Amino acid sequence: MPRDTFGAGYPFLPASARLSFDQMETLARAFASLGVDKIRITGGEPLLRRGVEHLIERLARIPTWDGRPMEIALTTNGVLLKDKARALRDAGLTRVTVSLDALDDAVFRRMTDTDTPVARVLEGIAAASATGLSPVKVNTVIERGVNDSQIVPLVRYFKGTGVALRFIEYMDVGGAEGWDMSRVMTAEEVRDTVASMYRLVATDTVRPGSTSVNYRHEDDGSEVVSEVGFIASVSQPFCGDCTRARVSSDGQLYTCLFATQGMDLRPWLSDGASPARLAEAVRTRWQSRGDNYSERRGQRGAHGDRRQYPTIRMSLVGG
Repeated sequence: MPRDTFGAGYPFLPASARLSFDQMETLARAFASLGVDKIRITGGEPLLRRGVEHLIERLARIPTWDGRPMEIALTTNGVLLKDKARALRDAGLTRVTVSLDALDDAVFRRMTDTDTPVARVLEGIAAASATGLSPVKVNTVIERGVNDSQIVPLVRYFKGTGVALRFIEYMDVGGAEGWDMSRVMTAEEVRDTVASMYRLVATDTVRPGSTSVNYRHEDDGSEVVSEVGFIASVSQPFCGDCTRARVSSDGQLYTCLFATQGMDLRPWLSDGASPARLAEAVRTRWQSRGDNYSERRGQRGAHGDRRQYPTIRMSLVGG
């Protein structure tokens, strides 16, 4: 969230416009009735939301359609994670993903536009692992010429720790200004860079709907396996297999990370509203979706189309 955009005068969403925990739980129960078995709390930075562990506790009690416990995940920048990891685990958090694009402090500060040292994020990752939120995932977006020098150091650092490292292609999310394909280092290129230093073996732990192609180190022991995954969201888009719905903190349903507008769910969240009608509204919107922005982006590029297309900001809907 760059300071030149989100400065002191930026009109942030007022607390009164955000969904309450009661409304979030109502939404979660509606999605669970439709077959959802994993809820991810993201942002922005979700650990800034006061009492987020209480929300997690409520969501963790929601059964899935077949009676299994709901999987609750959280994505964070890791800055506050060291102090909150145990409370999050005790509340019922299943797993945590930390966004970390560099180990080098200068590169990290440049990309995050913050004075926070990378050591603070690493402490958060270690704390999450120690409390049992494992395997902790680390997401790294690689931008050519910016942090591609960090690929091997990141693999080296997390090798043997049990942390699952995921490299993601640089995307034009949130209306990224100046984005073009020349700044994308493809997943294949990143994988080749890693393979030039470490021997990788493909894993067979592919979850339905997974976006990552995962490997382990050939010399991993039987007790500690550190995965390295590659997400080809630009070079090999997977729109047809997408199973992700996103609800913003002000109650808008988005069926694509690159959507330009959402569907307002708040009319079905008022006092006395029917949970069944809420679930049906979500079902109807999901079944009518036709989102395939990433596939169309590739088609436009092949025909020389360089126009900019507005999308919602990731600070509103997360990754």
